[in-house]
Amino acid sequence: MTAAILTEALTKRYGVRVAVDQLSLSVSHGEIFGLLGPNGAGKTTTIAMLLGLVTPSAGRASLLGHEVGRGPSPALRRVGAMIEAPALYPYLSGYDNLRVLARAGGIPEARVGAVLQTVGMAGRARDKAAAYSQGMRQRLAIAAALLPTPELIILDEPTNGLDPAGTVEIRDLIRELAADGRTILLCSHLLHEVEQICGRVAILKEGRLIAQGSVDDLLRRDTGIRLRIEGDPARAITLLRDLPWVGAVIAEGDLLLVDAPAARVAELNRYLARSEVAVAEIGVRERSLESFFLEVTGDR
Repeated sequence: MTAAILTEALTKRYGVRVAVDQLSLSVSHGEIFGLLGPNGAGKTTTIAMLLGLVTPSAGRASLLGHEVGRGPSPALRRVGAMIEAPALYPYLSGYDNLRVLARAGGIPEARVGAVLQTVGMAGRARDKAAAYSQGMRQRLAIAAALLPTPELIILDEPTNGLDPAGTVEIRDLIRELAADGRTILLCSHLLHEVEQICGRVAILKEGRLIAQGSVDDLLRRDTGIRLRIEGDPARAITLLRDLPWVGAVIAEGDLLLVDAPAARVAELNRYLARSEVAVAEIGVRERSLESFFLEVTGDR
Protein backbone atom coordinates (compact mmCIF):
# COMPACT_ATOMS: atom_id res chain seq x y z
CA MET A 1 0.00 0.00 0.00
CA THR A 2 1.28 3.49 -0.83
CA ALA A 3 1.99 5.94 1.97
CA ALA A 4 -0.66 8.54 2.82
CA ILE A 5 2.07 11.21 2.73
CA LEU A 6 5.42 10.76 1.00
CA THR A 7 8.09 13.39 0.45
CA GLU A 8 11.42 12.82 -1.26
CA ALA A 9 14.17 15.42 -0.80
CA LEU A 10 11.47 18.10 -0.65
CA THR A 11 13.14 21.52 -0.69
CA LYS A 12 12.02 25.13 -0.66
CA ARG A 13 14.37 28.08 -1.07
CA TYR A 14 13.53 31.76 -0.78
CA GLY A 15 16.58 33.42 -2.32
CA VAL A 16 19.57 32.36 -0.22
CA ARG A 17 17.37 31.16 2.65
CA VAL A 18 16.47 27.47 2.70
CA ALA A 19 13.11 27.06 4.44
CA VAL A 20 12.88 23.28 3.91
CA ASP A 21 16.01 21.29 3.10
CA GLN A 22 15.72 17.88 1.38
CA LEU A 23 12.92 16.63 3.60
CA SER A 24 12.02 12.95 3.23
CA LEU A 25 8.98 11.73 5.17
CA SER A 26 6.68 8.74 4.99
CA VAL A 27 3.35 8.75 6.83
CA SER A 28 1.34 5.52 6.81
CA HIS A 29 -2.40 5.27 6.27
CA GLY A 30 -4.42 5.46 9.46
CA GLU A 31 -1.73 6.83 11.77
CA ILE A 32 -1.50 10.04 13.78
CA PHE A 33 1.84 11.56 12.83
CA GLY A 34 3.36 14.56 14.59
CA LEU A 35 5.37 17.21 12.75
CA LEU A 36 7.41 19.16 15.30
CA GLY A 37 10.01 21.87 15.35
CA PRO A 38 10.88 25.28 16.82
CA ASN A 39 9.45 28.43 15.26
CA GLY A 40 10.93 28.87 11.80
CA ALA A 41 11.78 25.17 11.46
CA GLY A 42 9.86 24.81 8.18
CA LYS A 43 6.66 23.11 9.37
CA THR A 44 4.24 25.61 7.84
CA THR A 45 6.19 25.71 4.56
CA THR A 46 6.10 21.92 4.43
CA ILE A 47 2.33 21.88 4.90
CA ALA A 48 1.92 24.59 2.25
CA MET A 49 3.89 22.47 -0.25
CA LEU A 50 1.83 19.38 0.59
CA LEU A 51 -1.37 21.31 -0.09
CA GLY A 52 -0.07 22.76 -3.35
CA LEU A 53 -0.07 26.31 -1.98
CA VAL A 54 3.71 26.69 -2.38
CA THR A 55 5.77 25.27 -5.24
CA PRO A 56 8.83 23.26 -4.15
CA SER A 57 12.26 24.36 -5.36
CA ALA A 58 13.31 20.71 -5.62
CA GLY A 59 12.16 17.25 -4.65
CA ARG A 60 8.64 15.89 -4.74
CA ALA A 61 5.65 15.17 -2.55
CA SER A 62 2.64 12.91 -2.93
CA LEU A 63 -0.62 12.60 -1.04
CA LEU A 64 -2.67 9.39 -1.13
CA GLY A 65 -0.62 8.13 -4.06
CA HIS A 66 -0.93 11.28 -6.20
CA GLU A 67 1.97 13.65 -6.80
CA VAL A 68 1.40 17.22 -5.67
CA GLY A 69 2.44 20.15 -7.81
CA ARG A 70 1.72 18.83 -11.29
CA GLY A 71 -1.53 20.65 -11.84
CA PRO A 72 -4.54 20.25 -9.53
CA SER A 73 -3.97 17.02 -7.62
CA PRO A 74 -6.99 14.69 -7.42
CA ALA A 75 -5.76 13.76 -3.94
CA LEU A 76 -6.60 17.23 -2.59
CA ARG A 77 -10.30 16.43 -2.94
CA ARG A 78 -9.72 13.76 -0.26
CA VAL A 79 -7.73 16.01 2.08
CA GLY A 80 -9.05 18.28 4.83
CA ALA A 81 -6.87 20.92 6.46
CA MET A 82 -7.01 23.31 9.39
CA ILE A 83 -4.19 25.82 9.02
CA GLU A 84 -3.45 28.38 11.75
CA ALA A 85 -6.33 30.27 13.38
CA PRO A 86 -9.82 29.53 12.04
CA ALA A 87 -11.26 32.37 9.95
CA LEU A 88 -15.01 32.68 10.53
CA TYR A 89 -17.78 35.08 9.61
CA PRO A 90 -18.68 36.29 13.15
CA TYR A 91 -22.16 37.45 12.20
CA LEU A 92 -23.11 34.04 10.76
CA SER A 93 -24.01 30.96 12.76
CA GLY A 94 -21.65 28.03 12.89
CA TYR A 95 -24.01 26.16 10.58
CA ASP A 96 -24.09 28.97 8.04
CA ASN A 97 -20.29 29.38 8.14
CA LEU A 98 -19.97 25.73 7.12
CA ARG A 99 -22.78 26.01 4.59
CA VAL A 100 -20.87 28.80 2.79
CA LEU A 101 -17.77 26.59 2.63
CA ALA A 102 -19.76 23.57 1.49
CA ARG A 103 -21.43 25.53 -1.31
CA ALA A 104 -18.08 26.93 -2.47
CA GLY A 105 -16.63 23.41 -2.57
CA GLY A 106 -19.59 21.78 -4.27
CA ILE A 107 -20.30 19.70 -1.16
CA PRO A 108 -23.88 18.66 -0.32
CA GLU A 109 -25.38 20.68 2.53
CA ALA A 110 -26.23 17.44 4.31
CA ARG A 111 -22.54 17.16 5.21
CA VAL A 112 -22.80 20.29 7.37
CA GLY A 113 -25.05 18.67 9.94
CA ALA A 114 -23.01 15.48 9.87
CA VAL A 115 -19.68 17.16 10.63
CA LEU A 116 -21.20 19.36 13.33
CA GLN A 117 -22.42 16.18 14.99
CA THR A 118 -18.97 14.62 14.67
CA VAL A 119 -17.22 17.48 16.46
CA GLY A 120 -19.90 17.82 19.15
CA MET A 121 -21.24 21.18 17.95
CA ALA A 122 -24.76 20.21 16.85
CA GLY A 123 -26.33 21.83 19.93
CA ARG A 124 -24.73 25.23 19.22
CA ALA A 125 -24.87 25.11 15.44
CA ARG A 126 -27.38 27.97 15.13
CA ASP A 127 -25.53 30.35 17.48
CA LYS A 128 -23.54 33.16 15.90
CA ALA A 129 -19.82 32.43 15.64
CA ALA A 130 -19.08 35.67 17.51
CA ALA A 131 -20.50 34.04 20.65
CA TYR A 132 -18.26 30.95 20.42
CA SER A 133 -15.45 30.23 22.84
CA GLN A 134 -11.97 29.54 21.47
CA GLY A 135 -12.55 25.82 21.91
CA MET A 136 -15.78 25.98 19.93
CA ARG A 137 -14.07 27.95 17.18
CA GLN A 138 -11.39 25.26 16.99
CA ARG A 139 -14.04 22.56 16.78
CA LEU A 140 -15.82 24.44 14.01
CA ALA A 141 -12.53 24.73 12.09
CA ILE A 142 -12.02 20.98 12.40
CA ALA A 143 -15.60 20.49 11.19
CA ALA A 144 -14.74 22.59 8.13
CA ALA A 145 -11.74 20.31 7.47
CA LEU A 146 -14.10 17.31 7.61
CA LEU A 147 -16.56 18.66 5.03
CA PRO A 148 -15.04 16.88 2.00
CA THR A 149 -15.10 13.50 3.83
CA PRO A 150 -11.30 13.41 3.85
CA GLU A 151 -9.05 10.37 4.09
CA LEU A 152 -6.19 12.61 5.25
CA ILE A 153 -6.54 15.49 7.73
CA ILE A 154 -3.82 18.08 8.33
CA LEU A 155 -4.18 19.99 11.61
CA ASP A 156 -1.91 22.92 12.44
CA GLU A 157 -1.99 23.77 16.18
CA PRO A 158 -5.56 22.50 16.74
CA THR A 159 -5.36 23.10 20.51
CA ASN A 160 -3.87 26.59 20.27
CA GLY A 161 -5.28 28.89 22.95
CA LEU A 162 -7.38 26.22 24.65
CA ASP A 163 -7.65 25.61 28.38
CA PRO A 164 -6.73 22.12 29.69
CA ALA A 165 -10.31 20.83 29.42
CA GLY A 166 -10.62 22.05 25.83
CA THR A 167 -7.27 20.52 24.97
CA VAL A 168 -8.39 17.12 26.26
CA GLU A 169 -11.61 17.37 24.24
CA ILE A 170 -9.75 18.09 21.00
CA ARG A 171 -7.24 15.31 21.76
CA ASP A 172 -10.10 12.84 22.19
CA LEU A 173 -11.71 14.08 18.98
CA ILE A 174 -8.48 13.53 17.03
CA ARG A 175 -8.28 9.98 18.37
CA GLU A 176 -11.87 9.34 17.27
CA LEU A 177 -11.13 10.63 13.77
CA ALA A 178 -8.11 8.34 13.48
CA ALA A 179 -10.11 5.39 14.83
CA ASP A 180 -12.39 5.75 11.80
CA GLY A 181 -9.39 5.03 9.56
CA ARG A 182 -8.34 8.57 8.72
CA THR A 183 -4.71 9.64 8.60
CA ILE A 184 -3.86 12.67 10.76
CA LEU A 185 -0.84 14.94 10.29
CA LEU A 186 -0.61 16.99 13.47
CA CYS A 187 1.55 20.08 13.95
CA SER A 188 1.72 21.25 17.54
CA HIS A 189 4.09 22.91 19.98
CA LEU A 190 2.40 21.16 22.93
CA LEU A 191 4.83 18.27 23.17
CA HIS A 192 3.07 16.62 26.11
CA GLU A 193 -0.07 16.35 23.98
CA VAL A 194 1.85 15.04 20.98
CA GLU A 195 3.50 12.38 23.14
CA GLN A 196 0.08 11.11 24.24
CA ILE A 197 -1.60 11.07 20.85
CA CYS A 198 0.99 10.46 18.11
CA GLY A 199 2.46 7.08 17.28
CA ARG A 200 5.33 8.55 15.25
CA VAL A 201 6.86 12.00 14.92
CA ALA A 202 9.36 13.95 12.83
CA ILE A 203 11.36 16.84 14.24
CA LEU A 204 12.59 19.67 12.02
CA LYS A 205 15.23 22.28 12.76
CA GLU A 206 16.16 25.06 10.34
CA GLY A 207 14.39 23.18 7.56
CA ARG A 208 16.22 19.89 8.06
CA LEU A 209 14.89 16.62 9.43
CA ILE A 210 16.89 15.84 12.57
CA ALA A 211 14.83 12.98 14.06
CA GLN A 212 12.05 10.68 12.88
CA GLY A 213 10.50 7.52 14.28
CA SER A 214 8.06 6.12 16.80
CA VAL A 215 7.75 8.09 20.02
CA ASP A 216 8.77 5.06 22.09
CA ASP A 217 11.87 4.40 19.98
CA LEU A 218 12.98 8.03 20.06
CA LEU A 219 12.62 8.23 23.80
CA ARG A 220 14.25 4.82 24.32
CA ARG A 221 11.95 4.05 27.20
CA ASP A 222 13.05 1.77 30.03
CA THR A 223 16.75 2.44 29.38
CA GLY A 224 17.69 4.08 32.64
CA ILE A 225 17.20 4.19 36.39
CA ARG A 226 16.54 7.16 38.64
CA LEU A 227 17.14 7.03 42.37
CA ARG A 228 17.16 9.40 45.30
CA ILE A 229 19.74 8.96 48.05
CA GLU A 230 19.32 9.90 51.69
CA GLY A 231 22.35 11.91 52.76
CA ASP A 232 25.50 12.42 50.67
CA PRO A 233 25.18 10.74 47.25
CA ALA A 234 28.95 10.81 46.58
CA ARG A 235 29.55 7.31 47.96
CA ALA A 236 26.61 5.92 45.98
CA ILE A 237 28.06 7.41 42.79
CA THR A 238 31.42 5.73 43.46
CA LEU A 239 29.74 2.38 44.11
CA LEU A 240 27.57 2.63 41.01
CA ARG A 241 30.51 3.41 38.75
CA ASP A 242 32.19 0.19 39.91
CA LEU A 243 29.42 -1.91 38.36
CA PRO A 244 30.34 -3.15 34.85
CA TRP A 245 26.76 -2.76 33.53
CA VAL A 246 26.40 0.87 34.65
CA GLY A 247 27.29 3.66 32.25
CA ALA A 248 27.08 7.35 33.10
CA VAL A 249 25.84 8.50 36.51
CA ILE A 250 24.53 12.07 36.59
CA ALA A 251 23.84 13.81 39.91
CA GLU A 252 21.12 16.42 40.22
CA GLY A 253 21.24 17.22 43.94
CA ASP A 254 20.23 14.07 45.80
CA LEU A 255 18.72 12.60 42.60
CA LEU A 256 20.92 10.28 40.54
CA LEU A 257 20.21 9.45 36.88
CA VAL A 258 21.87 6.13 36.10
CA ASP A 259 22.53 4.75 32.62
CA ALA A 260 21.69 1.12 33.34
CA PRO A 261 19.14 -1.51 32.20
CA ALA A 262 15.74 -0.89 33.76
CA ALA A 263 15.39 -4.63 34.39
CA ARG A 264 18.13 -4.34 37.03
CA VAL A 265 16.31 -1.88 39.31
CA ALA A 266 15.83 -4.46 42.09
CA GLU A 267 19.41 -5.71 41.77
CA LEU A 268 20.74 -2.17 42.00
CA ASN A 269 18.63 -1.47 45.08
CA ARG A 270 19.92 -4.62 46.83
CA TYR A 271 23.50 -3.74 45.93
CA LEU A 272 23.25 -0.29 47.50
CA ALA A 273 21.44 -1.65 50.56
CA ARG A 274 24.23 -4.20 51.14
CA SER A 275 26.70 -1.33 50.88
CA GLU A 276 24.70 0.55 53.55
CA VAL A 277 23.58 3.31 51.21
CA ALA A 278 20.04 4.43 52.07
CA VAL A 279 17.82 4.70 48.96
CA ALA A 280 14.80 6.93 49.48
CA GLU A 281 13.34 6.41 46.01
CA ILE A 282 14.16 4.25 42.98
CA GLY A 283 12.46 3.58 39.66
CA VAL A 284 12.70 3.51 35.90
CA ARG A 285 13.90 6.73 34.29
CA GLU A 286 11.81 7.77 31.29
CA ARG A 287 12.51 10.69 29.02
CA SER A 288 9.67 12.91 27.95
CA LEU A 289 9.19 14.00 24.36
CA GLU A 290 9.80 17.55 25.55
CA SER A 291 13.23 16.71 26.99
CA PHE A 292 14.15 14.77 23.83
CA PHE A 293 12.99 17.67 21.65
CA LEU A 294 15.07 20.17 23.62
CA GLU A 295 18.06 17.85 23.46
CA VAL A 296 18.05 17.31 19.69
CA THR A 297 17.15 20.88 18.77
CA GLY A 298 19.40 22.54 21.32
CA ASP A 299 16.47 24.88 21.96
CA ARG A 300 16.57 25.57 25.71
